[in-house]
Amino acid sequence: MSVKTAKIQGIVDGKRVSTQNLLKSVYEKLDEGITEFEVEASGQHNIGGPLWTTDGTPLKFTVKNPGQRVGSMGMPGTEITVNGSAPADVGWLNAGATIILKGDGGDTTAHCAASGKIYVAGRTGTRSGALMKHDPKFPAPEFWVLKTVGSFSFEFMGGGYAVVCGLGGEQLPSVLGDRGCAGMVGGTVYVRGSVRGLAEDVWLMELDDSDKDFLLSGLPEFLGKIERTDALDLLSDMSQWKKIVPKTYEEKKVKSLMSTRDFRLDKWVEGGIFGDLIQEDYYVAKYVETGDLRLKYPEWQNARYSAPCEYNCPVFIPTQKRIALLRQGKIKEALELVLEYSPFPASVCGQVCPNLCQDICSRKKVDIPVKIKQLGQMSKEADIAFTAPERTEKVAIIGSGSAGLTAAWHLRKLGYQVDVYEQDSVIGGKLKQVIPNERLAQEILQTEIKRILDKGVNVRTDTKVDKALFDKLRSDYSAVIVAIGAHVPVVIPFEGHERLVKGLDFLKEVNKGLKPKVGEKVVVIGAGNAAMDVVIGAYEMGAKEVTAIDIQKPAAFEHEMDHARKLGAKILWPVYTQKVTEEGVLTKDGKLIPADTVIIAIGDRPDFSFIDKSWANEKGFVKLNEYLQCEADEKVFVTGDAIKQGLFTHALGDGRKAAINVDRLINGRKLDKFEKAPVIPQDKVRDEYYHPLNPQRVAELEAEGETERCMSCGFCRDCSFCLEVCPEQAITRKQTQDGKFEYVSNPAKCIGCGICAGVCPCGVWTMYEMTEKYIES
Repeated sequence: MSVKTAKIQGIVDGKRVSTQNLLKSVYEKLDEGITEFEVEASGQHNIGGPLWTTDGTPLKFTVKNPGQRVGSMGMPGTEITVNGSAPADVGWLNAGATIILKGDGGDTTAHCAASGKIYVAGRTGTRSGALMKHDPKFPAPEFWVLKTVGSFSFEFMGGGYAVVCGLGGEQLPSVLGDRGCAGMVGGTVYVRGSVRGLAEDVWLMELDDSDKDFLLSGLPEFLGKIERTDALDLLSDMSQWKKIVPKTYEEKKVKSLMSTRDFRLDKWVEGGIFGDLIQEDYYVAKYVETGDLRLKYPEWQNARYSAPCEYNCPVFIPTQKRIALLRQGKIKEALELVLEYSPFPASVCGQVCPNLCQDICSRKKVDIPVKIKQLGQMSKEADIAFTAPERTEKVAIIGSGSAGLTAAWHLRKLGYQVDVYEQDSVIGGKLKQVIPNERLAQEILQTEIKRILDKGVNVRTDTKVDKALFDKLRSDYSAVIVAIGAHVPVVIPFEGHERLVKGLDFLKEVNKGLKPKVGEKVVVIGAGNAAMDVVIGAYEMGAKEVTAIDIQKPAAFEHEMDHARKLGAKILWPVYTQKVTEEGVLTKDGKLIPADTVIIAIGDRPDFSFIDKSWANEKGFVKLNEYLQCEADEKVFVTGDAIKQGLFTHALGDGRKAAINVDRLINGRKLDKFEKAPVIPQDKVRDEYYHPLNPQRVAELEAEGETERCMSCGFCRDCSFCLEVCPEQAITRKQTQDGKFEYVSNPAKCIGCGICAGVCPCGVWTMYEMTEKYIES
């Protein structure tokens, strides 16, 4: 059956038809059942949308000489071909139409596009692709440009895909004009050709396999639509392409000179502005009563609160319980307790961890923190027996770094068969490949890795997981844990970035003994903890003068920076890099920092090229729920730096969480969010019982001698103070059958005086009101 075509003229009898009347003619023909249109326009607006047929028959427009907003709000099933160029707003708010522009597009082409495809055979103007977005319920918008785009393009882009082929723009300083991608928060821009002046909101990165698949599958359709298939071979050279992705919130935020925590602790009103209203005074009633007539009653709530050290530990290690075991003379049990949480107590907790637990230790109010770091080192040779029966279910783990091996350890403890797939020839991830030997003794690391392998964990090295293998793992195993870390260095696309040495690659070469060459003067761009490792490595490789620069207050821990400074390093901030030259780093204020070698260490990203793009969010990370579980496949969990770059202890904590939730999934139980018990209020821990010690005296103590210094926050130290001072002898100590104990208050004797809570050094007694309180409105 032949399809009728309606021909619509923009000039009739020598007079230009208004936009309103031209569109009215289209609507009338549409009502007559006509679905194909040839429009000879004369600058009329809004041709091609939003239109649809009642029976879903596709609409087809062929347009010459259009005005603004061709295809504006175009709907699915509509195809619009413009023979020639078009002015501004082509595809504005496109909601699903396919728009083929065989010439150039004006400003704001694809502005606010939310779905559909826009193909441009020439150039487009300024702010093209601005405010593109993606509703996950509909296909993502695609915007393909054969040549170049104008300045400020992809401004505030929030989703979708844009492809700028740069054909004919090979000699231009930037095929994106200037200030591209400003305010970009989502989506991906693929670009071929030189790029300059990108906003600081984005990263310019190399393509992974999934990116190449997207371009190679989409280019033939695009070039066919614009009748330029002759360019396919040239544009199919993926080595000429890069991608632009937005920074994450964590990557964009700049720390203030004083943290909120420091302000709250050091500058805020003592006790808070409502401290006089909520402070507990343990008031003793004038008329003394017992039982239900008491004004208050006590509860012994051992371990109801997290100790500050436990609360601040990403692995949840309860140091107060370790020290309680030491206090009872149970040294073996104390050293083994940590293995219930982490298989790396000596290498991570004892060497490379910044020990967040010590930062918040209550003992700081008396003298200096308990030596938790040394406690970790004591557990190097410790071991525990895995008593769970062997299970038939198998779990695959991709990556043998700290997160992957921790997950393997906990899964074997639960009885599962575990296979670890590692693309490198050695196992250990960044612990093995990146951390300088002076920060992590390899003998200790190997001892702890051997402890894991001796439990029956199978590791397959030199095995890179691609899409095919990943699909096979999902099919063959009961669950898959993705623990690939972050091994793709981030590079800022300023001029001369091709001269940069990537910090992660540099550290890997150092740790492999390859002795990478550096000049006498080295500049390290970045001043985080990883950058401090690069500084150390540069000096080890023979550098004489090393300078680390950053745009904000360095994120590295103070002791890491002190170490670097002792080696002779300078740490400068704020310093904004303009470009990298043969002479060194030229800053935006015109100063030159001389350098023979420039190394960039501002962060790394995971390589998810083996995972389907539909699994990822707009920033390229796998979409997860609160259980570290992939939204696309409940059998797949992601952990460690593959979620967010953090400390090694964050990776250990995530590895443990993923293993526990895999066990819960397999057994049909509800998954765990791992919410911690609240940290104990500091006013419940009595520091007046403790005498300050000279730091030198503390340094002389062995770690196991910390039993008296630890304040056992929220965990009863069995001192019997409450039992001894109770005026009514209402408190008794009971021994349980499993060897544990508890203190119990007899309500028939207790008068609710609160002395037990007042004298408790650990804060395990809590007083509760017996009377109802009414608040007058």
